[in-house]
Amino acid sequence: VQLQAFGGGLAQPGAPLRLSCAVSGHTLSTNTMTWFRQAPGNEREFVAGIRWSGGSKYYAESVKGRFTITRDIAKNTVYLQMNSLKPEDTAVYYCALSMGSLRLSSLKQEHRYDYWGQGTLVTVSS
Repeated sequence: VQLQAFGGGLAQPGAPLRLSCAVSGHTLSTNTMTWFRQAPGNEREFVAGIRWSGGSKYYAESVKGRFTITRDIAKNTVYLQMNSLKPEDTAVYYCALSMGSLRLSSLKQEHRYDYWGQGTLVTVSS
């Protein structure tokens, strides 16, 4: 199973950016896909997660109303649409796959995830 994340880059404050994470080697069904991020000098933190079956979505408070996580079942791909970007959103963004459907209380626990993408850098700066 491989996760390929892409779409990062340099964005101005207030601009949008969309990240993608394509999964190969496994057809997503009763899984959970999540985005984490790690800013320089900080620990990795939960950003947004989605249950593949049913599509329930969950967000960190810091990104609610600005970021949207979606999935394309046919493409086995999860997206993170980031709007109204702020300099504090600057980080390496990682997608992660749990082979099970996680409870809300488990979404933020990194050890619950079985596979990780390589990370894509998002820099928000004017």
